[in-house]
Parts: sequence; C-alpha cells; structure tokens
Amino acid sequence: KVKAQIEEKEGKTFDVFTAVEFKTQLVAGTNYFIKVHVGNDEFLHLRVFKSLPHENEQLSLHSYQGSKTKLDELAYF
Repeated sequence: KVKAQIEEKEGKTFDVFTAVEFKTQLVAGTNYFIKVHVGNDEFLHLRVFKSLPHENEQLSLHSYQGSKTKLDELAYF
C-alpha cells in the first residue's frame, strides 16, 4: 500500500518490492518497521504508520532508509 509513496519520493519505480521482515511498535496506533527487497542486493527500511481504527485513516509512510543490504538489522528509527 505504500509502494507508490516510496516510488514518488525516490523518483523511480521498483519492479521488485517484497517485504522480507517486519517489526511493530505500539504508539497511538502502530508503527511498522519493514525491510523491503527492491531488486538485486538492494533493500529499503520503511517506517509505516497505521492509525487507530476509529480514526479511519490510510496507512502512511512516515520515513524510510535506503542503501540497505540483506544483512542490515531492521531497527527502530
């Protein structure tokens, strides 16, 4: 659901966009930290926010980190 947001920020499209790992953090909603394979040996770490159900909002890309590898630890950021 956030692929288009990443592609817009990066200014390119990704043929491969596969989540390979995730962690969650409960706040006033949920932060999802997701490691995404985007082709070759490239990975992105995403921080995606999901609001509480009664707020009825879409998933939103909060921030991301590029130039990651498969071995980079997925950490809170």
